Amino acid sequence: MIYNGMSAAALKSATWQKSRRSNSQGNCVEMARISGDAVAVRNSRHPQGPALIYTLAEIEALIMGAKDGDFDNLLC
Repeated sequence: MIYNGMSAAALKSATWQKSRRSNSQGNCVEMARISGDAVAVRNSRHPQGPALIYTLAEIEALIMGAKDGDFDNLLC
């Protein structure tokens, strides 16, 4: 059973992906498509830690919002 907050290590079939903008210190998040309509997110510094589980619609809203600059104020 997949649930929010489960250990990322338990997602055995997940293929984790980092942004190309990730730095060498590992300060990034990783995402993996884990089922037809779910995406897991984990902290790359703690790959065995908890995974947050989102729907594709939620991930799409986040990515499109980031592309549109909705979160630029968080970088200042």
